[in-house]
Amino acid sequence: MSTKALMNTYGEKAATLVRGEGCWLWDDHGNKYLDGLSGIAVCGLGHSHPAIANAVAEQSTRLTHCSNFFDIPNQVELAEKLCAISGMSRVFFGNSGAEANEAAIKIARLYGHKMGIKLPTVMVMDNAFHGRTLATLSASGGRKVQAGFEPLVSGFVRAPYNDIPAIERIAANNANICAVLVEPIQGEGGIHMPDDDYLMSLKALCSEKKWLLMADEVQTGNGRTGKYFCYQHSDIIPDVVTTSKGLGNGVPIGACLSHNLAAEVLGPGKHGSTFGGNPLSCAAALATVNCIEKQGLCQRAAVLGERIMSQLRTRLESVETVLDVRGRGCMIGIQLSKPCQPLFAQAMREGLIINVTAGSVIRLLPPMIMRDEEADLLVEKLVPLITNFESNET
Repeated sequence: MSTKALMNTYGEKAATLVRGEGCWLWDDHGNKYLDGLSGIAVCGLGHSHPAIANAVAEQSTRLTHCSNFFDIPNQVELAEKLCAISGMSRVFFGNSGAEANEAAIKIARLYGHKMGIKLPTVMVMDNAFHGRTLATLSASGGRKVQAGFEPLVSGFVRAPYNDIPAIERIAANNANICAVLVEPIQGEGGIHMPDDDYLMSLKALCSEKKWLLMADEVQTGNGRTGKYFCYQHSDIIPDVVTTSKGLGNGVPIGACLSHNLAAEVLGPGKHGSTFGGNPLSCAAALATVNCIEKQGLCQRAAVLGERIMSQLRTRLESVETVLDVRGRGCMIGIQLSKPCQPLFAQAMREGLIINVTAGSVIRLLPPMIMRDEEADLLVEKLVPLITNFESNET
């Protein structure tokens, strides 16, 4: 199925998906696919989850939308729940990860001006990905997403990821820095894992410099890495946290959480969103968060991810083009020594959905509700694809 009525922003479509249940998807020809991608880290509870479907259906019979001129009870409940989980103080709701990161950037700029900085500058990282709006693509580290959209938004300075001394050197020559925006694990950039003490060191440096530490948890949040938020592995509290993707299990919603001085920056008239935090999206997000908590899915993500990674490491050990298998929880990257984009289509033909990011990294983002036998099947399908790809391409 294709149409010229749609802008061609995604290229040729791999299939026409019409139904999903749990970790499985079906196309319009009845072909069945094991979903190892969760809609790119969105459907952590799998597809057609009854708790989400029921919450959305029930809410839609009462109130789908009202403006933020009014109190929205489940928005209030969701905000309080996220603050309790995260240790943060306040939440702004939008519709996407890019919107959440836009809110974070605006908080940083307002904060910088209040600190007396004329040109507030946010430090961002090489290979980062923060979204596709003009500000967030300017903050991103990939030239591919920026090309053709110049002039980019100013007010960003870039540093190598996982390199505290480099940040200190840059800071010594730039008095305009007021915040650091960082992914606890770089997802789109290739599942790059920092050192265990990276976020702790970054938090200490930000505290010393009176910068805001802003954690982009759009992909890593909502249980995916084995904690509700990935920064919780490091036992720190950032000043700003952004999340989206898995928050509504497929219903669009984004959140920008703030703490300490950052929580007091945005006031009436400084930011807004027509649809942000509407009753329908908040009903879906509340059901999602409740399921993650009640079903112990953070812990399940940790166990499931280790099961998949340990099998992959063992079975791919002798494959020369496999350089690394890395990740945390249900966020896994398999680094090959050469581009491997054709593996996406090859996997589809075998009834498996994966993707390739950063050119040569196979990215797995399986639903956290995946059963052991489904995880084993994912490995069974993927290993020969990688092995045969290696032998066919050399």
